[in-house]
Amino acid sequence: MTEASEATRRTPGTPCWVSLMVHGLRSTEEFYTGLFGWEYQPGPQPLGPYVRALLDGREVAGIGEMPPDRHLPVAWTTYLATDDADATAESIRSCGGTVAVGPLDAGIAGRLAICSDPLGAIFGIWQAETHMGTRLHGAPGTPVWNELVTQDTSTVGKFYEHVFGHEAQTHPEASADFDYLTLCLQGRPVAAVHGVGRSLPHDRGPHWMTHFEVADTDAAADQVVRLGGTVVRPPHEGPGGRLATVADLEGAVFTIIRSAG
Repeated sequence: MTEASEATRRTPGTPCWVSLMVHGLRSTEEFYTGLFGWEYQPGPQPLGPYVRALLDGREVAGIGEMPPDRHLPVAWTTYLATDDADATAESIRSCGGTVAVGPLDAGIAGRLAICSDPLGAIFGIWQAETHMGTRLHGAPGTPVWNELVTQDTSTVGKFYEHVFGHEAQTHPEASADFDYLTLCLQGRPVAAVHGVGRSLPHDRGPHWMTHFEVADTDAAADQVVRLGGTVVRPPHEGPGGRLATVADLEGAVFTIIRSAG
């Protein structure tokens, strides 16, 4: 994978940003600095304290702090690009999804909403103004893939097709034991839907999983533990490379991967 910067507006339906809401912003910043080498700058604060994580001076992700009286699940949220957050929110509702927050303005950066699909997986939509989203791709410490983990692909695959115009393609190795769709835009894979049936974690339900690139999956998994996080699934080989599922200090689960090729 090669490094590339991208400051242009994304095709609607493309994952464009990942963001995390936590209870302890400072300790979370230190965890991801220790793991990925992130630095931080203040971001728009319509919902409270918020920072943008940087690598080589370019934005890769966001971290915000919940109000003290909010006790929401701590999880990475994948944002999908839109040219019109209000129209997309209406489409989400009409297709059986839910709009939980917004649409609302994030200062001059853009307009957002927090939504869920018909099976309950939470995601965001982002209408860019001055902030186009992740600006560094392919380097260690950057989000490289987003995958929806859900009960089955049939219902939600149609939802994302209708709302975002994705073309859902069955994976070449799909079978009765491997329920997997690739979501494409203009013939290019942008995300995936993985149906895991009864193997879905009971404590998480359907969810979007962010994959972050690392130089060495095994070393990164060891570093997660040293920093106070946990390894949920140890390093193993997958179709896209060597990966592991891990969790940070507050339990936010994500995947680290050394991409193949």
